[in-house]
Amino acid sequence: MAVATERQDPGPAAAGVRRGGAPPPGPRRRGSGAHGRARLIGAAPYLLLVPALAVTAVLLGWPLIKNGLLSFQNLNMRQLIQHLTEWNGVDNYRETLTSEDFWRVTLRSVIFTAANVVLIMVLGTLVGLLLARLGSKMRLLLSVGLVLSWAMPPIAATTVFQWLFATRFGVVNWVLDALGWHSMAHYNWTGGQFSTFFVITLLIVWQSIPFVAINLYAATTTIPGELYEAAALDGAGTWKSFASVTFPFLKPFLLATTFLEVIWVFKAFTQVFAINEGGPERLTETLPVYAFVEGVGNQHYGMGAAISLLTIVVLLALTSYYLRIVLRQEEDEL
Repeated sequence: MAVATERQDPGPAAAGVRRGGAPPPGPRRRGSGAHGRARLIGAAPYLLLVPALAVTAVLLGWPLIKNGLLSFQNLNMRQLIQHLTEWNGVDNYRETLTSEDFWRVTLRSVIFTAANVVLIMVLGTLVGLLLARLGSKMRLLLSVGLVLSWAMPPIAATTVFQWLFATRFGVVNWVLDALGWHSMAHYNWTGGQFSTFFVITLLIVWQSIPFVAINLYAATTTIPGELYEAAALDGAGTWKSFASVTFPFLKPFLLATTFLEVIWVFKAFTQVFAINEGGPERLTETLPVYAFVEGVGNQHYGMGAAISLLTIVVLLALTSYYLRIVLRQEEDEL
């Protein structure tokens, strides 16, 4: 005879509820702690930027504000010694903007920057492409030479070029004399405007080529080799392969590098001033040197501060125009 047994309710104890304890485990609901951690993770990149932004504000922001305040003052040696503050409004800016010397130096700075940037980008691109074609040993040798010239401090490099182009004992004059140009035996390279600019340009281009060449070589390593194989199968020669494969990949890099070189060359002060202090007769002054000579050299610090701020405005105008061209090209590609 079969005995039927009924199921009994196990009750709270058998259901797993501990006496005086927590409820049985189940899906937990995200509380305020989880939301706080999520917000903290989302804000982490911005929090990591705070120290860098603070240092930038202290080291760059405050000097810029102080320079702006000086540009509205009549500040010379007498005011410095007597601790006087003489506000003259926009007189420094008015005098600068109505000066023919300022606009002459501005035009000279723009032409000087354009010539140097063109030479730097053309020669740097050629050297970078050469690095991509060389074997490993020659590439290493050339890379070491580029890094050494790039790492040389500007003052040290300027001193070397002063020795090379010295009037009496310079290596350049000696070589030219040995090659038959006897009139160059005692040539004064810093005695004229164009010859001085030639030396300065040679120095700046020599120091800037490594940056362009090494970075361009690094960019060429990202180009897939299959594209060159496909171009070769289509009958493309060296120039057509460069125009259809290499240049499109390198175009963003070239645009960004040109932008950086414009800033670097335009604000170059050490090389221009150390070669001949803007001479002869202030004919090789660029805007940074012009601001220094007017401010520190002539002890009119308010005027120098105004010129330096106007230099920043000119540089921003040049770079903004270039950035607009870059953004327009990116939009066309999209």
